[in-house]
Amino acid sequence: MLLEPLDLIVFIGYCCLIVGMGLFVSREKKGHVKNSQDYFLASKALPWWAVGASLIASNISAEQFIGMSGSGFALGLAISTYEWMAAITLLVVAIFFLPIYIKKGIYTMPGFLLDRYDTRVRTTMAIFWLLLYVFVNLTSVLYLGALSLNTIMNIPLGYGIAGLALFAMIYSIYGGLKAVAWTDVVQVFFLILGGLATTYIALQMVGEGSAWEGLGLLRQEVPGHFSMILERGEMMIPDGKGGTYDAYQDLPGISVLVGGMWITNLSYWGFNQYITQRALAAKSLDEAQKGMIFAGFLKLLMPLIVVIPGIAALVIVKNGIDTGFIQSMQDPVSGIIKSDRAYPTLLQLLPSGLKGLAFAALTAAIVSSLASMANSTSTIFTMDIYKKYIGQNASETKQVAVGRITAVVAFVIAAIVAPALGQLDQAFQFIQEYTGFISPGVFAIFFFGVFWKKTTSNAALTGAAISIPLSVLLKWGMPDLPFLDRMGVVFLAIAALMIAISLYEGKGKDHPNSIDITGDLFKTSAGFKIGALIIAGITAALYIVFW
Repeated sequence: MLLEPLDLIVFIGYCCLIVGMGLFVSREKKGHVKNSQDYFLASKALPWWAVGASLIASNISAEQFIGMSGSGFALGLAISTYEWMAAITLLVVAIFFLPIYIKKGIYTMPGFLLDRYDTRVRTTMAIFWLLLYVFVNLTSVLYLGALSLNTIMNIPLGYGIAGLALFAMIYSIYGGLKAVAWTDVVQVFFLILGGLATTYIALQMVGEGSAWEGLGLLRQEVPGHFSMILERGEMMIPDGKGGTYDAYQDLPGISVLVGGMWITNLSYWGFNQYITQRALAAKSLDEAQKGMIFAGFLKLLMPLIVVIPGIAALVIVKNGIDTGFIQSMQDPVSGIIKSDRAYPTLLQLLPSGLKGLAFAALTAAIVSSLASMANSTSTIFTMDIYKKYIGQNASETKQVAVGRITAVVAFVIAAIVAPALGQLDQAFQFIQEYTGFISPGVFAIFFFGVFWKKTTSNAALTGAAISIPLSVLLKWGMPDLPFLDRMGVVFLAIAALMIAISLYEGKGKDHPNSIDITGDLFKTSAGFKIGALIIAGITAALYIVFW
């Protein structure tokens, strides 16, 4: 076990704090029985700072701490484009989509599709999202979290998966979104403080005692890892099996800025249940939009916490600074250096106390995301499947009970599947690629549903139905096409088909469920505008500096 007594005290203290807080905020006033709005939307009472903190805690998980650090080790700063473009995406969602969601009073994203299209579209997308959350999101976070436990504390992978699932279930299943969101406020504090501590120590190691000098040395030692826009053939990276492949396949040059990255970002931040659910639970639209601004500022900070440590790990390995570090980076079976082992290995460098804090930060990121994903899975199943087809007359109490059972089942399935991800080198890229099978269809359905009144239900259903088959066809038929470019091609094909079907079927008339986007719908406060301009300016400056 690599954690010393002081580390264990810090870590156990954190666990007790989170569980205790989760159970405390889950209490109901005497005589009040928890209803569906309490359980799934935190009683619609979250202030802006809780919305923003919960958004980041739900988003930043093992896939960022471990997966994105691993991609930083392999790809460099270019992987930060997911974070920095997300800051701009949050602004777009806050201005153009949140007002519509909140005005309609929806619980789920499939619920919006029912309101705009029909039951068929709602049910189809609900099933797609349930499969995605359980078999990709929950599964990958459990695996990466267990990998960190294995590297840091030598806990077997299976026990780590089970332990993390149980920890997340203890407080989240009873309290619902209220427990998840309010504990996220504390989790973000641990996440940022512990993450910055790990970055500082890693840079100190590279700079032989000076973190500032270490940061400068990174650019000298691996200058190619500080290029935001990668050209074809510019960088060859490990494939996790002893070979290499072109990094352009993961981040295809300028099309990252003008192509598929927008699809994946908008699909994630604008149409993803376990993200938008926080904003839907805000006290008001203004509070929700302020929360998005807060989250945007935190996203700009994330590469310093999750990408720079991965680049520092590469320099440590490249220069042979620490042989023990290099051994820890190697897969125990194959002996191949694994990119995703970079962050857990870095945690071993921290002094006693800080190591416990950083481990608590990593665990905070893992369990908050697990809790969020499970809660959103239960929300979609309960509101869009169970309530529609099984328990049409189910009481509020029954709906909450079904939500809790669904979350448990989701955890069990994900825990069984998670060990199968052990063969991957960059799990972050796995998540992005396979989420990208559904993202083009999701983006097309929501984009045209909001901004084009003529979009018909059959057009939307067709877009949903062909997204995965078309993505698979292009993946196997054009294996050299980067997956972000493939998402762009799939979206254009779906868009063209949806336009053709809508024009033919609707004969030029507006759909009866179309959305009126005129008037004051997209007006924002002066504070929001100032925050948005600052975020946009900082993002533009970062791309100019690291182009």
